[in-house]
Amino acid sequence: MLNYLVSLTVGFGVGLLYALLNVRSPAPPLVALLGLLGMVLGERVLPLIKAYL
Repeated sequence: MLNYLVSLTVGFGVGLLYALLNVRSPAPPLVALLGLLGMVLGERVLPLIKAYL
């Protein structure tokens, strides 16, 4: 649970820094979230495949 809190806090801090510097995120938010979802799903698929083999 601590990892999630640290990740959320750091992400919030980076978002604030971007806002203060008037910089846009390098990727559109939806594209970034879909990319993260793909990464998480990719991490989960391999162990599932190994468990069924």
